[in-house]
Parts: sequence; structure tokens; C-alpha cells
Amino acid sequence: MILIITAGVVALLGTLIGTRIFIGFLVRRGYGQFVRDDGPKTHGSKRGTPTMGGAVIVGSALLAYALAHLVNWELPSYSGLLLLGLLVACGALGFIDDWTKIRRQRSLGLTSRGKLIGQLLIGLAFGVAALSFPNAYGDTPASRAISFTRDIDWLRLPLVAAVVWMTLLIIASSNAVNLTDGVDGLATGALTMVFGAYVLISIWQRNQWCRPGSTASPMCYQVRDPWDLAVVATALAAACFGFLWWNAKPAKIFMGDTGSLALGGAVGGLAILTRTELLLLILGLLFVVEAASVMIQVGYFKLSHGKRVFKMAPLHHHFELMGWDEVTVVIRFWIICGTAVVTGMSVFYAQWVLGQ
Repeated sequence: MILIITAGVVALLGTLIGTRIFIGFLVRRGYGQFVRDDGPKTHGSKRGTPTMGGAVIVGSALLAYALAHLVNWELPSYSGLLLLGLLVACGALGFIDDWTKIRRQRSLGLTSRGKLIGQLLIGLAFGVAALSFPNAYGDTPASRAISFTRDIDWLRLPLVAAVVWMTLLIIASSNAVNLTDGVDGLATGALTMVFGAYVLISIWQRNQWCRPGSTASPMCYQVRDPWDLAVVATALAAACFGFLWWNAKPAKIFMGDTGSLALGGAVGGLAILTRTELLLLILGLLFVVEAASVMIQVGYFKLSHGKRVFKMAPLHHHFELMGWDEVTVVIRFWIICGTAVVTGMSVFYAQWVLGQ
């Protein structure tokens, strides 16, 4: 438990202090956000606000993980390093997107195709690595079976299909968080809750762990390195929580694609490594709804030749244009996220209880 507490404290202090320093750095160089011209008029005042704050979140999480293991003299696990590698890779892709916006001085960065290709390569690399290097018990970080609260044996996929499935999940989660990050503090607060849920899930899996082939309990978990996954999830939850100090309205800095793509990828990676892939649909319901609103808007616009379902997508902008204050949107969406997280955790626990 000291390992987890250390990671949380270091990550929290990292973003609380580091973000303030980073804001000054960005302001001196004039690296600010460019706002969509077709967005809510109230967002015009946000033009020029420093962006790429996600770099501090990623950096704080990495520092927290490293120091926690160093202070407690414990070796990192393959699963933990793999998840952090996914975080950094998605963050690097987001940084390229953010830097392109700043350099070209416009609200659009990488093309959709370029971003998708980058996510595809990252997802494929993660999928292959997650099904490689088994430990002494024969466990790889991920499983070829699609999972809900644990692996579903009758949904075990061939190797190639399993890698494709994991790639799609990472792309979907990364883009869903990216779409949610549109108003001050919304994505940051929601991510804090979701990562917090994965801290509890990983700790529970560690306490109910059993090695492959064991008959200790029919409901024990065979997740590889659950304790180290809890350390990473704690670092990410604490880093997001600290960043919220500066990202809450009126935001002094935005996480940018550097943060949203990285953290979204990490959410998908945690779902894969904790064997809770379909449960993420409940835990991350807010992100699912935001992404679905964009798909519905775009699809209906094309089919109806110019008509719209929402005033603007993603969904949070629709409610802003309906007259909701930005703070009202954020708090109500946080309530939805919190309710979904509690529901997901209840389902996770209920499945274990009913299976006893």
C-alpha cells in the first residue's frame, strides 16, 4: 500500500506544482490554444490560453511511478511498463497534433487520417506486446478473450483478431476522451473518477488473485500484475486531480491532445490489462455518450444532406448552445460520470459475490 500512496502523493504534487511552472513557460513563448470559430461564442475568451498541459500529467505519472518503485525498492512490472509506454506513445501523437496547431496558428492539427494511422500503429504495437512475454505462470498482460468483469471464455479470439480488438478499443477510448475534452475541467474530473475506479478494481483483483490452474476459488482473478496496475492508475488519478486545480473554470491551461489522447489510451489499456473491457462501457459511459453524439451528428448530417440532430457536437456544446452555463454542464456531466462509475463498480463487485 505504501507503493500506491507514494505514487499518488508524488503525482498530485507533480501536477499541482509542475503545471504552474509549465503555464509560465508557455505564456512566455505565446503557445496558446486556438478556438473553433463555429463553437459557442462564450469560448472566444479562451483563445490564447496555454495548452499541452497533458505533458505535465504524463510526466508526473511517470515520475510518480519511478519514484514509488525506487523509494520502496521494488522492480517495475511488465504490465506497468507496457501501460506507461501506451500512455507516452499516445501522448507523443497528441503532442504532434498540438504543436501543429501552434505552429500553423489554427484550431486544426493533424489530419484525421494522420491521427488515425498513428493510433492504429500504437494500438497494434500494444496489442502484440500485451500478448507476448508470459510470466512464470504462463500469463501474458492481456488475454485473447473479450472480457466483462473477467475473461469470457466463449469469446476467446484468434491471435490476429484479439490484437485487432485491442487496437480498436484503444482507438475508441482515446478518441472518446479527446472529444469530451471541450470545456473547462470536464474531461479532467471525469478521468479522475474513472482512474480511481481502476485503482479499486486492481486492488480487489490483487486481493483475490490466484495462479493459473489453482482451485483456491472459482471466482479468483488471474490478472497479471494487478498491484502494479493499481500503482499506475493511482498516479494517473492523482495527476488528473492535481491538474484540475488549474484546469477548472476559468482554465489557466488546457490538457490539449497531448493529454486527452494519452489519458484516453491509458483508460483503454487499463480495461484490457485488468480484463474489464466491456465494463468500460459502463465506467466510461460519459465518454461513450460524447463520442456517440458526434457519430450520430455526422451520420445524420450526411444522410439528411445537411440536417442536424444536435445544435452542435460533442454533446456538451449542444447544452451550452441551449443556454446552460459552462459550469452547469460540467457539474451535471460529472454527476453522470460519477453515477456510471458507481454503477460499474457495483456490477464488478456483484459479479464476484453472485459467483461465490
